[in-house]
Amino acid sequence: MDFSQEIWTMLLAILPVTEIRASIPIAMTVYGLSVASAFFWSVLGNILITYLLLSWLPPLADFFSRKEKFIARAMHWIFERTRDRAVKKYLKYGKWALVIFVGIPLPGTGAWTGALIAYLLDIPKAQAFWLISAGIMIAGVLVALATLGVITSVNIF
Repeated sequence: MDFSQEIWTMLLAILPVTEIRASIPIAMTVYGLSVASAFFWSVLGNILITYLLLSWLPPLADFFSRKEKFIARAMHWIFERTRDRAVKKYLKYGKWALVIFVGIPLPGTGAWTGALIAYLLDIPKAQAFWLISAGIMIAGVLVALATLGVITSVNIF
């Protein structure tokens, strides 16, 4: 089966390592998609995985924490570390902390970590979905503009 460049872009946006921070630049430079198309497919993929993560994270975390002691300890360490880092910001900025966190296009600040934070802080799923989605769109705009700026600069020289 031959996937279209749009589907590859969406799949890149779904992956925790690449997310929207890599899917937009790759879509524009490697696949030759327009900025609007790269933005659309990247945001769609990132929002799709957000919905799935918010739905699946609670039962998966519960299942794995009961099945294997090693996994339970690893999850506890990751969850505590993430919770400790997120609580202070969440108490200071409220729900907007999640939008800002996801919206800053840096490694480790995307939808995957945002969904984990929402789960750990018991933010209601519907509210977390919209907050993370807003952050995804902000990050998408910033990454698209940065990529467009780099492409334009390279073409000048």
